[in-house]
Amino acid sequence: MNFWKKSSGHCHENNCESTGLDKKIVLVGNPNVGKSVIFNNLTGTYVTVSNYPGTTVGISKGQAKLNGKMAEVVDTPGMYSLIPITEEERIGRSILLTEHPNLILHVVDAKNLDRMLSFTLQLIEADLPVILVLNIMDEAERIGLKIDIKKLEDKLGISVVPTVGTTKKGMDILRNRIADLIR
Repeated sequence: MNFWKKSSGHCHENNCESTGLDKKIVLVGNPNVGKSVIFNNLTGTYVTVSNYPGTTVGISKGQAKLNGKMAEVVDTPGMYSLIPITEEERIGRSILLTEHPNLILHVVDAKNLDRMLSFTLQLIEADLPVILVLNIMDEAERIGLKIDIKKLEDKLGISVVPTVGTTKKGMDILRNRIADLIR
């Protein structure tokens, strides 16, 4: 199934036919958590925005260079859960479950981690390969919130990377973690 209006092909079963890329990374998360900033940090200037066929819902995709290898990166619309309520969530869920990404970056607002972890748990329970990206860490620290990253990783059984997307803090660590997991 082709989710992109462009006739350049699509990714399926971990094979990105149109670009020769063999890795796919999908960003998910609630609206206003900095997902698009993380996406832009990973992809740089090569970004294509297209509508999901039959909708006005925009999807951004681009390429990221990770340890010398290129990967396709997809920024999905904001979503709160794998149980879709809105059209945006239905499309995001469809991309996660039918496009077979090699890795999912669940971007969350670190200040509101307790409200956003239920979606993380859904992704883990669906047996999807996930990195939890704790974005907006500067604001979390400013209000005195302390997050034990190692303990959170141990409890969830996945990688957790703190970032500040607007200043690119933590992006090198995130890139290295992504490269390690999709190798």
